Amino acid sequence: MLQSLVIALREGLEAFLIVGITLAYLRQTGRAALVSAAHWGIGVSALTCFTAGWALGQAESQPFWEGSLALVAAVLVISMVIYMLKAARFLKQRIHARLEASAAKTGTAAWVGVFAFVVLMITREGMETALMLSSLATLGGAWDMIFGATLGLALAALIAWAGARFGTRLDLAKFFQTTSVFLLLFAVQLLFYAFHEFTETGLLPIDNEYWHLATEPYAPEGEYGSLITSLLLIVPLAWYVAISLRARLRPAIA
Repeated sequence: MLQSLVIALREGLEAFLIVGITLAYLRQTGRAALVSAAHWGIGVSALTCFTAGWALGQAESQPFWEGSLALVAAVLVISMVIYMLKAARFLKQRIHARLEASAAKTGTAAWVGVFAFVVLMITREGMETALMLSSLATLGGAWDMIFGATLGLALAALIAWAGARFGTRLDLAKFFQTTSVFLLLFAVQLLFYAFHEFTETGLLPIDNEYWHLATEPYAPEGEYGSLITSLLLIVPLAWYVAISLRARLRPAIA
């Protein structure tokens, strides 16, 4: 449940930030007529991501499929973390620039441009979430995963609403750093799980039977699996405490 909660919280908050920045920019620049394009884009994106998540969930459970899904998700997580750590500071400016290019057109072309932009941005976040949660579901505890994801999305919506309604500001730099630590550890877990599943297929150019048995205790249901899951919570929290203390001590030292 913990993994799905953090994944849904981070991805959900990114999606809500994109939606909020988009709608605010259209209204502030006198393009309220294009807000409907953004609303339609959000709806189409939500439907597309839900359908993709459902389709991935219906796939037949096989070692090769589960290993491949975990491997793809791990690569996606690592690339996403690297991209967001570089782009987070300039997210708002980049969204404004792309929206300006789309909305600068006239009539139907501007509406379609904003619609396509929103569909692309939100669907990207949603597809990342669907793929990661589908990989997580193969690790076991599907109902816990669903509950955690639902709670994570609810928290993301609450944070976004509180920020817009009361001016509450989330320290995005700390948020992305802390969740990035979690996601990188989760990616390592996915890579390990992918290797474990691939050894079950017997396709790797190694002693597959030996390595499958050797890695069994570290699988999610194995002897050390719960310890690895606990580290997904402990290490990011320790990281958050460390960067918070460093930020407080820095003015005193200066």
